[in-house]
Amino acid sequence: MKLNELADIPGARKRRKRVGRGPGSGTGTTAGRGMNGQKARSGTALGAFEGGQMPIYQRLPKRGFRSRNKVRYATINLGTIQYGVESGKLDADRVIDAAVLVESGLVRRQRGGIKLLADGQLDVSVTLELQAASAAAKAAIEAAGGTLKLGDR
Repeated sequence: MKLNELADIPGARKRRKRVGRGPGSGTGTTAGRGMNGQKARSGTALGAFEGGQMPIYQRLPKRGFRSRNKVRYATINLGTIQYGVESGKLDADRVIDAAVLVESGLVRRQRGGIKLLADGQLDVSVTLELQAASAAAKAAIEAAGGTLKLGDR
């Protein structure tokens, strides 16, 4: 193998299409845009235009509202915390907060905070510092002998 024998694999490098370079190029005259019409012109944005018919997004009823200011929590269940303690990902003697849960991999990302939900069983006494919790989850933690402190985001 010599330097002058090096070459790309055929088809590895595709040349860009150069439009409007004369009739011999294959994309001359109309530059690949076909004949007259709105799409042949520059600066057009057809989007959802349906030829004058009322577009489907206007025909269908609008439903719901999504607030921009709503706090969207990442959620974790009591059963997941029990699993984390049993598997050694969480230390029951330390304070478990949002950073610890993300670091252990039990919560993917913190988002607007972490909310504790009451799905599953908790048999260990743990100290939690989270942003929100359901009433049932709070009762379950206190029944297991643990403490729950709800704090700011």
